[in-house]
Formats: sequence, structure tokens, C-alpha cells
Amino acid sequence: MNNTISGATTALITPFKNGKLDEATFARLIQRQIDHGIDAVCPVGTTGESATLSHDEHKRCIEIAVEVCKNAPTKVLAGAGSNATHEAIDIAKHAESCGVDALFSVSPYYNKPSQEGLYQHYKAIASAVALPFMLYNVPGRTGVDIQPDTVCRLFDDVSNIFGIKEATGSIERAVELLSRRPDLYLFSGDDAIDYPILATGGKGITSVTANLLPDMKSELVHAALRGDFAASKAINDTLFPINKVMFCESNPIPIKAAMYIAGLIETLEYRLPLVAPSSANMKKIEETMKHYKIVGA
Repeated sequence: MNNTISGATTALITPFKNGKLDEATFARLIQRQIDHGIDAVCPVGTTGESATLSHDEHKRCIEIAVEVCKNAPTKVLAGAGSNATHEAIDIAKHAESCGVDALFSVSPYYNKPSQEGLYQHYKAIASAVALPFMLYNVPGRTGVDIQPDTVCRLFDDVSNIFGIKEATGSIERAVELLSRRPDLYLFSGDDAIDYPILATGGKGITSVTANLLPDMKSELVHAALRGDFAASKAINDTLFPINKVMFCESNPIPIKAAMYIAGLIETLEYRLPLVAPSSANMKKIEETMKHYKIVGA
């Protein structure tokens, strides 16, 4: 298995304009990620509001990411998640036909499958494509936790499953997984603990904050991967206030607000049931952003 994805990756927001996908802005945001050292962009993950996009919009986001990254070193790690296995397979096959480099797939939300159900779900999706495939565990949002035994079983049994985006917030979970399967590509899915995940053997991050600060996030990761843990920790510490405020309301509400404040998106639009942050939180986001230089804004 050629594990093509590692390093700093960004869970892209999906910009809207007048209720529709803002294709031009989306392409521009991806180019900005390329320009500031991000190793891979992740269109239509949960930060990209994939749960409220139509299937056509979901597929179009993947197409745009591939188009923009075509002649760039930045790869495309595309979201192919659903609570219906057949829908996830359809998206995964489309992404493969578009030419993405790898796939990641959030665990099924709401229906709370058993561990056997999770195993069969992921085995079916990954087996439907030839691409490198990454699990995505975020139990705080989905209501289901991909347990370490299941992760190990999938890693052992399905040849193209190479890694997991771990967003439990648990360092212990990361240590357990990497102690049991040292070759697993474990990515931090929680911005605040990127450095400790990398220091314990993580191969990369998938970041919300990198939408705003791709230069700092890419340097944090690259420093750790070259063994400069002091530099990586210093950046992680500097980013703590902005990482914290990015989750003052449900993701991606704060990061979209921050992108709007920075002038990186023209309109502050979400898909219902998500709405703009409270005025108090908007002010908190704005105040915190004053301590950082937003490149390319």
C-alpha cells in the first residue's frame, strides 16, 4: 500500500453565496492552502458541512479540489462519509474517478451501529475503491466510537485502509493505537493537541484552524516530523487561544466566522440548522484573531 498522505492537512470549509456553493471562492481558498505549505486539502469532511450538502454539491466540491491541486504538490484527501453505506460508496467511487489521492470517511452518524456494523461499513466502502483509505473517528459528533479493536481489525484485514483521523481528544487512545499498530497513519483531529499527537508518533493532522492559519499549521507539523519538537510545541502553544475559540460553538460555525472577519469569504452563510455565532462569541473570535497574522487575506 502506497501511503500517499501525511503531514499537514486542512478540513476545508465550504463557502456559500446566496444559498449556493460558491465555487470561485472555494477554489481560491484551496489555492491559498497550496500557497502556504499545506500537504493535503480535505474537501467535504464534517467541517465542510457535508451533512447538509446535496450529493451533487458534495461531488462538485471534490471535483474543484482536484482541479485546483492538479499541478501542485498539495494532495486531495476527499471526504466520503455517510450514515448510509451505499451513499458513502457512491461518493467514494466518484472521488476515485475524479483523481483524488486518498479518501477519508466519517463514522456513520445517528444510527449507532455496533462494532461489527462499523467493520462491515468500512470494509464495504474501502473495498469498493483502490485508493488509500482513512477512517475518521469523532464520537462527540457521530454518537459512535470506532474502538481500537475494530481499528486494528480493519487495518489488518483491508489492504487499502492505512490510517485514522482520531478526534476523540484522547492522547491515551492515540498511544494505544500506535502501540498496537505502529504502522498505522494516525492523524490528529483535534487542533489543541496536534503537537502531543505528533510527538507520540502521529503522521499528521487534519485541522480546522488551518483554514485560517495554514502557514503556522504546516510549520507546526513539518517541525515535528523533522524531529524539532521544541519548535512544534512552541507553535502549538501560540495557537492554543485561537484553537480554543474555534470551538466556542459547534464547528464549523466559528471558523467560518473567522474567515469572514478576515475577508477570506465574502458572505457569512451556513446551511440550516447551523446559524451564525452569537454576537458575544463573534466578538470573542474577532478579539482572539488580533493576535495572529492572517496570511493572504
